[in-house]
Formats: sequence, C-alpha cells, structure tokens
Amino acid sequence: MTTKKNIKILISGGGTGGHIFPALSIANALKRRNPNTEILFVGAENRMEMERVPAAGYKIVGLPVCGFDRKRLWRNVKVLFKLWKSMRIAQKILHEFQPDIAVGVGGYASGPMLKEAQKKGIPTLLQEQNSYAGVTNKLLAKEASAICVAYEGMERFFPGDKIALTGNPVRADILNCELTREQAKKQLGFDASQKLVLVVGGSLGARTINESVALALDEILATGAQVMWQTGKIYAQECSEKVKGKTGVTATAFISDMNIAYRAADLVVSRAGAGTISELQLLGMPVILIPSPNVAEDHQRKNAQALVEKDAAVMILDCECIEKLTTTTKELLADDAKREQLSQNIKKMALIDADEKIVNKIYEILNK
Repeated sequence: MTTKKNIKILISGGGTGGHIFPALSIANALKRRNPNTEILFVGAENRMEMERVPAAGYKIVGLPVCGFDRKRLWRNVKVLFKLWKSMRIAQKILHEFQPDIAVGVGGYASGPMLKEAQKKGIPTLLQEQNSYAGVTNKLLAKEASAICVAYEGMERFFPGDKIALTGNPVRADILNCELTREQAKKQLGFDASQKLVLVVGGSLGARTINESVALALDEILATGAQVMWQTGKIYAQECSEKVKGKTGVTATAFISDMNIAYRAADLVVSRAGAGTISELQLLGMPVILIPSPNVAEDHQRKNAQALVEKDAAVMILDCECIEKLTTTTKELLADDAKREQLSQNIKKMALIDADEKIVNKIYEILNK
C-alpha cells in the first residue's frame, strides 16, 4: 500500500450516464478501500454530472468545455475558446487540489483535465467503456500510466503494455436484486405467468425505438406477452397516450428500480451504450440491441457488433427498426431455446468486480 494516508484522486469526465455511473462506481470503490481518500470530480458545465455527482455525496467542479461541431465547422471558434479557458481552469484545479493521480472516464471534460495533469507529470489512468475507443482517450493514451478496458482487442487503439481488461463498473444495486422473475413481475404489477418485454431507450428516450414500439405494441400484446416501456422524459406524454385503454403494458419516463425491471424481464429491447451492455452481460439478459446512430465514431453499433459476433445479442440497425422490431420481438418471444442461448452467451462476456480491479490498478500506479 502507499505510505501516504490521505490519497487525493481526481476523477474527470461525464456528459452521459454511461460516463457518470462508472465514475461514481470507481469513487465508491476507492472510499470502501480507504475512507480517508479525498476525491474531486471535474465535469462539464451544464451537463448531468453537475447534478448526479453532488447527489452521490461528492464535490465537483465544472469546466466550460463542449464538443466539436463536426457538421458546422465555423461554430468551432467558440469551442476552441472554451477549450483554452477550460485548460486554464484545469491548471488552477491541479495547483489547488494537487492530486496523486487523475482518472479519466471519457466525455468532454476529461480531455483538457487529463492533458494538463500529464503536462505536470501527474500519473493518469483512463477508463474506456466502448469497444471502439473515443477520440479523447486515444489522444491521451500515449502519456497515460494505464488504460482500463471492457473489450478484448483494444491494442488497435492503445499501447498493449498499458491495457488492463477490467470491464465496466456498473451500479451496485443492479446486481443486488434477490427476487425471482415471478416475484419481480408481481412487484411491478404484471402477470407473473406471462412473458415481459422490457424496453429501455436511455434517460432522454430514443425516438426510433419509441415509434417502433408504438407500431409493434398491439402485435406483441396479442401474443400474450406484456410490455414495460421506458420512454424517456421527452416522449413520456406522447407514449402514455399510446397505451391508454390497453392491458399488459405500462409506459413511464424513467424506471427508478432498474434492478427489479431487469429481473422481471424475459427479453430486453435497448440502445447499445457500453454501461447498459455491461449490466446486461452481468445479468445474462437476452437482448435486441438498436444502436444509436447519433454517437461519435458510431461506437454503439461497434459495441453491439462485438456481441453479435459471439451470438450474445440480436442487433437491429436504427434505420431498420420500424420495419423489423415487431417480427424480431415476436420470434424471440416464441423461441425459448434461442433466448436461453443468448442469455448463456452474453453472460460469458461479463467481467465482474470491474470497480475493484480499477482501484487495484490505481494503487499499483501510486505504489510505483
């Protein structure tokens, strides 16, 4: 162990739940290991980490950084100014907090923050959630002390000697549900004897998934199956109208008890974010993945493809979703053996205790 009692750790990144949940899991694991650890988060102003991190009991500082506009290049003058300003603030944060190590989880803020840490000779650890590495992590990799990944074959992006295959940290409560599938269905108000399809499109929702579910709903319900539909807050009102008067279906903006929802489900329909996939792997859930086309480097499609190649998931492209979702869902509901096969194969890809493995790596770096 390190000789210093109060270790100071800076964790930077965010923008989406896919970055924030792993960051908080790492922070919680650090606190379990040594309650005296001082942790400071650095996020992007006006992004969801500025609410989620303080709610979890940690201090956060926001940078004015934002993403590059790849379609309207003239708008990037303002982006470059914000980047320069963020780097100045990052220097000030490092001078005042003096971390022993900086951890980057991806997202806007991790770029300027970890770059400044590397310039000062502070060791850095990167956590890459996706099967296709993000631009920020690729730029930071050369000077990083270690890079924790969730997929094999990441040597095509990063120096092989720095890679540690740890998996993605997930929310602890996801794994802690002890209900049977029947008990979970009852608790959520569904018929325990009928199959349940769980639809999740992310916290804001996914237009294509919602439109496709609305069109597929009557045919899915006609098979005797039930549907738990997480619509996202943008589409909540519109989707609630679609289920009025129908039995065996609920539509809700947000599911607070995801652990119970997962446990109740016989089949999941979902986007292909790295954090969600890690949860599905650990729980062994049969899933239809519909990758979002609106993400950098098309990384959700590459995440999904990594599972499809191992017969661990079914993928429908966003542009084919309206056409294919009804048939694919009905086929899988009717084929218990296929769902069981998907369940077994996705579970084989699970990497457990990712948060603890990352903390081990942090201590390894500090002890050097």
